[in-house]
Amino acid sequence: MNIVSTLDRYKQALANSRFSVDCGRLVGYNGLVVEAAGPDVKVGELCEIEAGHSSAPVLAEAVGFRDGHLLLMPFGHMRGIAVGARIRALGRSLRIPVSRAMIGRVIDAFGEPLDGGEAIRAEAFRDVQPPPINPLRRAPLDEALETGVSAIDAVMPLAKGQRVGIFAGSGVGKSTLLGMMARHVRADVVVVALIGERGREVGDFLDEALGVQGRERSVMLVATADQPALVRTHAVHAAHAVADYFREQGLNVLLMVDSITRFAMAQREIGLAVGEPPTSRGYPPSVFNLLPQILERGGRLRDAGSISGIYSVLVEGDDMNEPVADHMRAILDGHVVLSRDLAARGQLPAIDLLSSVSRLVSRVTSREDRELAVRARSILSTYENSRDLIEMGAYQAGNSAALDEAIALHPALVASLRQFPDEALGRRESVARLRQILEGAAT
Repeated sequence: MNIVSTLDRYKQALANSRFSVDCGRLVGYNGLVVEAAGPDVKVGELCEIEAGHSSAPVLAEAVGFRDGHLLLMPFGHMRGIAVGARIRALGRSLRIPVSRAMIGRVIDAFGEPLDGGEAIRAEAFRDVQPPPINPLRRAPLDEALETGVSAIDAVMPLAKGQRVGIFAGSGVGKSTLLGMMARHVRADVVVVALIGERGREVGDFLDEALGVQGRERSVMLVATADQPALVRTHAVHAAHAVADYFREQGLNVLLMVDSITRFAMAQREIGLAVGEPPTSRGYPPSVFNLLPQILERGGRLRDAGSISGIYSVLVEGDDMNEPVADHMRAILDGHVVLSRDLAARGQLPAIDLLSSVSRLVSRVTSREDRELAVRARSILSTYENSRDLIEMGAYQAGNSAALDEAIALHPALVASLRQFPDEALGRRESVARLRQILEGAAT
């Protein structure tokens, strides 16, 4: 009787058990996605695809399932891989090594150095896609972030922990503005993620826009345009993991992602390859699901430091209402719009203050400073609304007191908003210069 009961228990245990297979075989490949029979893994887990004796295994990530087969997306190139290649499960998801030794270094999406320097010794490992932050752990955003850019600090100041987008078309000065902020911002660490850039542009940004001054306190994470889509998306997640490591040490971090649009394009490649339905302009639903998940990883925490996020949005054809730009505007705490017209007039940085906004101005500025910024916007708006009349000489002085004031103050106001890339201005200095122009005219 005891033997029978024991056998019954074993049968029940076997029935309730799940046996996993840690190896499988490649059965198909469509140029982006590997289709495999096994192994038994979960979405997000890593596998190795063996390429034979002459080549190193290719790392891949499980991204979905189709008709009982596993869908994998490789991190590397698949040259030399054949049907029937052995696939081995690693039993873990992607993590990135983090360390203070990363400061001043250029790394890839996996934390490996790209600058020819020595290997970076890891102090810890971080999951690139951690669980969401408890909203009750977040601290109020009530401390100003000095970016060193006069037009931002004086008219639309930002807060530590705020998330802001820089919306710009190509060739309007986006990289220059990002470099200015990286060099002059008052932050402990700067994490710069260059996503989907051409290799030449990476070197130009590091040497010219960022410079030696900016590189000394920055971690630069690079995933160029010729790398697989999965590497480009993971580079964004890895940059947030690095920034979170420094935030947990109580530091104030400035995280800059250039550009979040190229992240969305890479995720579009992944989503369409695994069979997601295309929606607006071909973007699958996963893109608009991932964007808020990424942006919510920033902010200021009660028991740690802060991550202030600057995300560049490359608008296609200068269309500020294209899907990614429109979705980002709804999530962010503010947006800085760069104008091609202002850039053509030589006003650099070409920030269109009439189209830009910071939603936390009231929390980080005094009432007097806010009134000063409102007046500056009013003068710029009055002048722009009548620019054609003024330039044609059709306006007669004395017809409008507001327009007369705008015409008188506009040159000095615009000059105060211009700034050379290597010129650093503190917030108090920027506000004092603006006050001198506006209040000096009233006396």
